Amino acid sequence: MTHTEPLTNKTFFTPAWRKHLLIGAGTALLIVGFFVIAAGKGNPAWGDYWRIKPLLLSPFLGAITGLCYDVTAPLRRLDGWLGKLFLVLSLLGFFIGQWLGLVLGLAGTMWN
Repeated sequence: MTHTEPLTNKTFFTPAWRKHLLIGAGTALLIVGFFVIAAGKGNPAWGDYWRIKPLLLSPFLGAITGLCYDVTAPLRRLDGWLGKLFLVLSLLGFFIGQWLGLVLGLAGTMWN
């Protein structure tokens, strides 16, 4: 007798992908918003609309890090120490992605 698999669609993202996307974008917006507001008028060499780039780019990249966290869900569900290791690595990757999104958003203005 042969083993058959049901013909169901396997999704790449979990049902909570929207929540992870919004958490990533929201945290990035809060962090970059703090830096943009604390800068005041900024350097005149940055131009008049220097705030637009970090306020758009950082949350977008934060949303992508949230989706990357969502993709690692099957690895985090593993039993034992391996699942815990992937949880720590997923969180570490999320925070590194948030930091890189902040750096890329502020590149050319506050981050030289």
